Amino acid sequence: MIFGMTYLTFIHVAISLVAILLGIPVVARMISPGRLTRMTTFFLAFTIAATGTGFLLPSAGVTPAFATGIVSGVTLVLALYALYGCRLSGAWRAVYVGAVVFAFYLNVLALVVQAFQKIRPLHALAPSGSEPPFLIAQGVVLLLFVALGWYALQRFEPVRRG
Repeated sequence: MIFGMTYLTFIHVAISLVAILLGIPVVARMISPGRLTRMTTFFLAFTIAATGTGFLLPSAGVTPAFATGIVSGVTLVLALYALYGCRLSGAWRAVYVGAVVFAFYLNVLALVVQAFQKIRPLHALAPSGSEPPFLIAQGVVLLLFVALGWYALQRFEPVRRG
């Protein structure tokens, strides 16, 4: 046990946190002009690993986390295909931006959900996960990512590494 978590849970949490940290500069790079960097590859790899390790965690049937994992997996396949298969040509640029921002959103959303479940002061505010503080936090995160996604879609012009 590490910090009260099983080894698998600890590894999943660590990978997820790294994916979130990598998502920040990846989305920031979409908003500002510049080249695609290896950071994008690392973000996608860690997000895939976070999704994959999430399926290994014990679960009682199909849960919201399981459904989120499926959606994340499909989203990541689209991002990978748009980036590596279609080289961001035409409409695949928009698919890539949407998929990357959405995958990043799902990571952050999972962080918010886990924070409200595991951090005592937050849990006290929303013990069942349907109280206003939890819903407001989810709404703020959603609005932030919709704005980021829209802005990135308007600004992202990929310049591939030469």
